[in-house]
Amino acid sequence: MLLLEATAVNYKVQDRLLFKIDSLKIHRHQRIGIIGRNGSGKTTLLNILAGNILLEKSDIDLSTSIKLVPQLKRSEVEKSGGEITQMYLQEAFNESPGILMVDEPTTHLDAERIEWLERKLLDSQRTLLVVSHDRTFLDTLCTDIWEIDNGTVTEYKGNYHDYANQKALEVKEQQTAFEKYEKEKQQLKEAIIKKEERAQRATKKPKNLSVTDARQKGAKPYYANKQKKLRKTASAFETRLEQLEEVKKPKEIPAIKMDILNEDIIRNQVIVRAEQVSSKINAHFLWKPVNFYIRGGDKLAIIGANGTGKTTLIKKIIQEEEEIVISPAVKIGYFSQHLTILNEEKSILENTQLTSKQNETLIRTVLARMHFRNDDVYKKVNVLSGGEKVKVALAKLLLSDVNMLVLDEPTNFLDIQSLEAFETLMQNYQGTVIFVTHDRMLVKKLATKILEINNQEITIFDGTFAEYEEQQNDRTINENEEELLLIETKISDVLSRLSIEPSEQLDQEFQKLLQEKKELKQNI
Repeated sequence: MLLLEATAVNYKVQDRLLFKIDSLKIHRHQRIGIIGRNGSGKTTLLNILAGNILLEKSDIDLSTSIKLVPQLKRSEVEKSGGEITQMYLQEAFNESPGILMVDEPTTHLDAERIEWLERKLLDSQRTLLVVSHDRTFLDTLCTDIWEIDNGTVTEYKGNYHDYANQKALEVKEQQTAFEKYEKEKQQLKEAIIKKEERAQRATKKPKNLSVTDARQKGAKPYYANKQKKLRKTASAFETRLEQLEEVKKPKEIPAIKMDILNEDIIRNQVIVRAEQVSSKINAHFLWKPVNFYIRGGDKLAIIGANGTGKTTLIKKIIQEEEEIVISPAVKIGYFSQHLTILNEEKSILENTQLTSKQNETLIRTVLARMHFRNDDVYKKVNVLSGGEKVKVALAKLLLSDVNMLVLDEPTNFLDIQSLEAFETLMQNYQGTVIFVTHDRMLVKKLATKILEINNQEITIFDGTFAEYEEQQNDRTINENEEELLLIETKISDVLSRLSIEPSEQLDQEFQKLLQEKKELKQNI
């Protein structure tokens, strides 16, 4: 069932055409993820479809109610960002609109609240339009992806993973088309050269032809005509070459190799050692005393719910508190969302050069990966958007003369393209990385070691997040199997008592145990 149809969605910001969209349709039970670079108009599109921005010539045919949950939430000192976000979302659920629109709903949510939101949206089977940079969230929920690029919207069936596969296929097809174009272009060039050479030879009298034979055969007119035909063919080839539709080569992204301070000294060596490190707020433990170490080259993800002390832990490391021992060969670069490492009055290029020993070519390459190309690098930081400043700060840290990056929520406010560019740069980085993030995809792709804070305990896992999840699943299955055995023992006991002295209370206990057994079996 069609719930919304929008036609002729054309929208300008000053002199720049933000959108030129012929038609968009939303059907019942669709869950659509909207993606695109910062500034591409994702939030604006939501507001147009929700009726908050009115356009003169466009037509929006709506057959249901709409609720838009905005990205910017009201500030409440007594509540965390995650609590405020969850409150807004719950209010929207209570209204039960025909189409729910949400703008970056996972920004302030920890993993537990994100999973709550995913379950809520899936269970409700609600029609959804969502702007998000959380790729795992888009994978879990979406039936369709709308990509905004250069003022147009391209629709892709499936979730974000399906979209990424389709984009990869498009690149592969473009590469095949480029190779075919290059081959045909080369063949035409070679054919033109050969025809020109034959035309040149056609003006000369063959060496083995006598004067008498040449006179009898009319050699001059014959070879002149032959030359004319050859040149006509060559001209036709030239026309065909000119009319050959150009196919551009897909952009290749080679790995970047940077010089890392003391790389040979710290590689695989223990460079951070924590001994009985703990944290308290008054008499309350954030986490109890624990020992752990970090080796040079590790990419350590610190995970846990909001308020468990993730930022507190990385600050203890940065400040090298009493329980933390750091190798003198280590030099730390720290990213926080306050962006204090940037000089607002200097340009993007100047900011990165201030703390870097890398050459300008490599610096410009890294900035280009973060979508600062050509003259963009001369823009002053004070004219940039919040997302752009985050990208400059990350590039500056990456290029700095340090060998351990400590990153506190580095991907907030990055669009997906910038996030994936940063992810690739981090994968190629040969130094050590300690990072706190709610971005589950970033943890899966980057982490080689996991530190989880949960229930006032720190757990260390030496391996990738996929391996960590597998271990957790195995542990849960084993615990469920043990609990199942216990329940079956209880069921046998209750059945025995029921056979001797039946009662309503025993029967209720029996039914409750059967339900628990059923639920456990579903989880094994």
